[in-house]
Amino acid sequence: MNVGGISRAAFAAGVYAALICWTSLAQGADQAWDQLVAAARAEGKIVVVGPPDADVRRELPRAFKKRFDIDLEYIGGRGRSSAARIATERAAGHYTADAVIAGLSTLAIVYYREKMLDPLKPALVLPEVLDGSKWKRGGLWFVDPEKNYVLRISNNVQRSFYINTAKVKADEIRSIKDLVDPKWRGKIAMDDPTLSGSGLTLAARVYISQGEGFVKKLFVDQKPRISRDRRQLADWLVRGTYPIVFNAGDDDVAEARKQGFPVKEVDDVIGLPLTTSAGFGMIGLLNRAPHPSAAKVFVNWIASKEGMEIYSRARAEVPTRNDIDEASYLTPEAIPKPGVEYFDTYDWDFVVTKRAQIRRIMKKLMAKK
Repeated sequence: MNVGGISRAAFAAGVYAALICWTSLAQGADQAWDQLVAAARAEGKIVVVGPPDADVRRELPRAFKKRFDIDLEYIGGRGRSSAARIATERAAGHYTADAVIAGLSTLAIVYYREKMLDPLKPALVLPEVLDGSKWKRGGLWFVDPEKNYVLRISNNVQRSFYINTAKVKADEIRSIKDLVDPKWRGKIAMDDPTLSGSGLTLAARVYISQGEGFVKKLFVDQKPRISRDRRQLADWLVRGTYPIVFNAGDDDVAEARKQGFPVKEVDDVIGLPLTTSAGFGMIGLLNRAPHPSAAKVFVNWIASKEGMEIYSRARAEVPTRNDIDEASYLTPEAIPKPGVEYFDTYDWDFVVTKRAQIRRIMKKLMAKK
């Protein structure tokens, strides 16, 4: 009997050969991965530069050690400060770090621009990492122009701002224009809008939607209190010292709310577009790494379900994989909703070009305060 003009025996032989080939490829891939892990163990450790969060500093080394029996030395700090230190070390011929987890401005404007990164895409080999069906966007989300160096592992809805409801009623601020009411002068706090980070992103959002004149009213005339410490911002909010706060740490505010403090997020504000960000949700592979095999194991692991979920929980950031039960540990407001249009503050062109232009404008405006 023939199957499509091919004898049953020939058809069966072809299927058998295909299965043998597939099995051999799978076994070969497993063997290559095992060899990579063995080489990583021989290197002794990996050095990862990442955010300053205590939970990340604790959980990543512990989980990586448990999974691979490889020590993970974690160097936490603000993105630009850590990048500056790494750049200084490398200029002196010292190559101490293997991989970096940072925000896009740090990765794009420092590590990528200064050619400190190795291609990341070829290093990703785990089947569950390469399987497009496991990712919300249908595949790996590389954000750099070549789609090769910087992988996005987080995508969060940004809070517009927070209020202390003992001092500010929710219906008092329905439009961004309500924020420049004279009664709120000296009662607003925010991150520094002249430095790379959430404060500058806020300024860029307002500048793009409202123009320079309004930016001056909000950021200069309203006399906001500036702090680079997100916990300090949350503390001012909770105490009511500054009852309207931008850029406070979401996890700090959530914890305060659990304890019964009168704090509330305000998101649906006319004139202030809904936005997404990645926080410290970008990864890169440093070139001339002292532990190259361990670095490859790490980037595969952090992009896997296990690694990404551990990082997502520690940072309270929304993972870009779709096989993680994010709703079990994140608030619904933090998770992007299908069909809703968001302004992505981690778009490469926005961060590298537009935001840099707005930063120069902000420096001039803030210098006049």
